[in-house]
Amino acid sequence: MSITTFQVALWVELLAAGLGGLQGALFAADTRHRRIDVLGVLVIGLIVALGGSLLRDVVLNQPPVVIWMNWYLVVAGGSALIGMTLQPLIAHAGWLITLLDAVVMGLFGAIGATKALSLGVGEVGALVVGVVGAIGGGMLRDIVLSIPVSFLRVGTLYAVAAGSGVGVLVLLVEFGVAVLIASTICVAVTTVVRVAAVVFDWKFPEQRSLHRPRRRSPA
Repeated sequence: MSITTFQVALWVELLAAGLGGLQGALFAADTRHRRIDVLGVLVIGLIVALGGSLLRDVVLNQPPVVIWMNWYLVVAGGSALIGMTLQPLIAHAGWLITLLDAVVMGLFGAIGATKALSLGVGEVGALVVGVVGAIGGGMLRDIVLSIPVSFLRVGTLYAVAAGSGVGVLVLLVEFGVAVLIASTICVAVTTVVRVAAVVFDWKFPEQRSLHRPRRRSPA
């Protein structure tokens, strides 16, 4: 299959960056107990918008596109500012942040996997790169905010949602499905799994200690 088949349109990457900046700013502005100022909200928006792409390119040993292309920073920063402006109007719409988060994960997962495939990375490697791109922005956001990393917490199914969508994309491309169609399905699968995990409280069993406390023998 031709490598050029896997090229991602610029507007798709900018859409992902824009939605990422919007979601990141909404998330940060809603985290009131952290007392984040306006600059902090803007930075978090940029981290969510650009973090996944940055980690993806580092893993692929490619020049970071978020640095070399001016439009990324412009779109991500503008979207973060819009998110700050809209946050007071949708302060109680937590579902919107979750939905945007899921869509952003799906978009960055699809972009990461297709870019990996375009560089000749194998299917398993493309799956890993796609997941890194999908959860990278959220992971860096949580680290900067000093909160538990989302994909490691019980009940989030972050990595599962990202892996499900990216896995479907890689499988469909392997069977000759057009990349645009496969990418659209990837975003849909990721979004559905992530939102369903929140709505229906899907989760893996929590890890328990293997060492049980010894019972004291009677005196």
